[in-house]
Amino acid sequence: MKRICVLTSGGDAPGMNAAIRSIVKYGIYKNLEIYGAIGGFNGLVKNKLIKLDVHDTVRIINGGGTILETLRCNEFRQKKGRKIAFETLKSHKIDGLIVIGGDGSFRGIKDLKKEWKFPCVGIPATIDNDIAGTDMSIGTDTAINTALCAIDKIRDTSLSMTRVFVVEVMGRRSGYLASQVALASAAEEMIIPEIKYDPHKLCAHIKEGRIRGKTSWIIIVAEGAASANSIAKQISKQMSMEVRVAVLGHIQRGGSPTAFDRVLATKMGIVAVKALLKSDYGVAVGIKQRKLVTYDISKAVFESKKDTIKDSYKLLKTLL
Repeated sequence: MKRICVLTSGGDAPGMNAAIRSIVKYGIYKNLEIYGAIGGFNGLVKNKLIKLDVHDTVRIINGGGTILETLRCNEFRQKKGRKIAFETLKSHKIDGLIVIGGDGSFRGIKDLKKEWKFPCVGIPATIDNDIAGTDMSIGTDTAINTALCAIDKIRDTSLSMTRVFVVEVMGRRSGYLASQVALASAAEEMIIPEIKYDPHKLCAHIKEGRIRGKTSWIIIVAEGAASANSIAKQISKQMSMEVRVAVLGHIQRGGSPTAFDRVLATKMGIVAVKALLKSDYGVAVGIKQRKLVTYDISKAVFESKKDTIKDSYKLLKTLL
């Protein structure tokens, strides 16, 4: 193992730059040459590789996004495209690949290893935290805190104007982000893909709360569960009350990563390089009970965190 490549794929997540920095600096410390693919797997398909050095890591640990950029690559989803990517890696004499991204990215490296036996390691980086086998993914903590900051401000308005607010957060098909934000913000309700949503029960809860003297109500909605606007319309129709909607959108992906995400990304980057040097291929890096681990990437792709998310839902209901 003399030369490795790193890329960031899928949606950007705060902390990706910290992971890149760690891989470059530790790799050079281990006498490796480090290359970066520009634009994720698209960089491999389009042969856009650059050599990375220590000067490329200056002042990036605190930056959001990714200096290597990230794009969706439909070509890589096809075997023909993956063959081109493999040939690009071989033409640059790359011995191993580290991919920083989410479950879609992990599926890509799983296929690359299976079809071309190429040494690959995955680092989980997604604000959705929907990758099994790891307690946390890079970027999740930052996204939770970003959303929480916005919701705390919304709570001030909600209390002042005695209104119901429906706040939509990201998460795709996972309710993890919504569940943690709901708990941390003391929201009155969360709507997530893992639990069936009943608008009639929701309105009944709001009525019960008003009888008890509650003057405001915050409902956190995961984007993969329902539309915040449709939920607001249902509540307004059934209860004849004023409801406001806030869709936080992509602000959750940006911004300077928290200390937790910076440290996690730094440690995961080092573990990923070590895995390649030890010929531990086809694995993902994870953190379990505060310990860094590697595990088969198939587990990251095919398993889920539904039980953990459902536990958070039950806890929220207990605290109402």
